[in-house]
Amino acid sequence: MPDAAPSLVLDSVGAGYGALQVLWGVSLVVTAGEVVSLIGPNGAGKTTVIKAILGLVPVREGAIRFKGERIDGRAPEEIVQRGVAVVPEGARVFPEMTVVDNLRMGALVPRARARETASMAEVFAMFPRLAERKLQLGRTLSGGERQMLAIGRALMARPELLLLDEPSLGLQPSLVCSIIDAIRGINERGLSVLLIEQNVHFSLPISHRAYVLEEGRVVMEDAGAALLENPHVRVSYLGV
Repeated sequence: MPDAAPSLVLDSVGAGYGALQVLWGVSLVVTAGEVVSLIGPNGAGKTTVIKAILGLVPVREGAIRFKGERIDGRAPEEIVQRGVAVVPEGARVFPEMTVVDNLRMGALVPRARARETASMAEVFAMFPRLAERKLQLGRTLSGGERQMLAIGRALMARPELLLLDEPSLGLQPSLVCSIIDAIRGINERGLSVLLIEQNVHFSLPISHRAYVLEEGRVVMEDAGAALLENPHVRVSYLGV
């Protein structure tokens, strides 16, 4: 999407925890309306990228910009209010709240409150299973249903950029297909998506572009379909 403006830009970002440096000069771009994947092995620093974007890990070098403005150094709640939402790894929901109340928690940011009813209707249209279970407690849902609820809650915030951390983790193949369809539908509505995913069969076919992160450094960038055919990716992530 060459004519679209950048939504998210990481420019030579270094970040870590205490004395431990995890990211080294990481640069990536998510253009408005794109699905971009960040793939890599466990321990490569993928989740640290998300935490740096959200202000949960301090950026030591470089800069992070959202819609042209620097967000590194800002409080996480301000970053969320600007239009960034996350679906964290592990399909985390509020176990003692109903599906409806879980979704309402996503609409607490000022930009989303006025459209709570419309947003909930959109989520139920995207995930009919949640509509069927709207009065059930979060803890009674299956793993796939919890992932749907976690995505739905993030969408209730009316974000412009959605960060997804390992959404296929632990799901059976049929439910992975449902999550893939949901991400496609979210993107077709104009939402930009940064998809952190180890399962390249899941992520690369639906990605406009993708980056490979290894040992805290971006080592490769290409179109999603092209990376799926790349010899290094095929050997390292597909075992062929």
